[in-house]
Amino acid sequence: MTSAYEAWTADRGAEIIAEHQHVEGGALVILHALQETFGYVPEAAIPMVAHALNRSRAEIHGVFTFYHDFRREPAGQHVLKLCRAEACQAAGGDALAARAEQKLGVKIGHTTGDGRVTLEPIYCLGLCATAPSAMFDGRVIGRLDTARLDALMAEAQR
Repeated sequence: MTSAYEAWTADRGAEIIAEHQHVEGGALVILHALQETFGYVPEAAIPMVAHALNRSRAEIHGVFTFYHDFRREPAGQHVLKLCRAEACQAAGGDALAARAEQKLGVKIGHTTGDGRVTLEPIYCLGLCATAPSAMFDGRVIGRLDTARLDALMAEAQR
């Protein structure tokens, strides 16, 4: 499996930060650019972003941890996001999340040992009227049930 992302280096991170540090909303813009380049936001980048924006590490860390789309490590080959919003939980999402964790052998927020699947939370895709929803490799999936979930996991593990 070849990666579409660059390997992290502090020099390349500094280039990306410098490219975006004067843009309005710089912290978010920089964090997104880092993740687009490396597939995740390396821990070493947080103080670099803070320094460039004249912010504290805590402020940048707060931005990073507030948004669920930022990753601490590279994602797997496939990303399965399960809706964890209250409406989806009430419609059976807890059971589906537990099933995915058990079948994939990882907790939400982690990647399988073989690097094939990253299981992540997402909060509200707007499809929760009757059943939980999910996103698989950017594709929105409504009316998620055990059969559809099992099919997605099988597809991800191929």
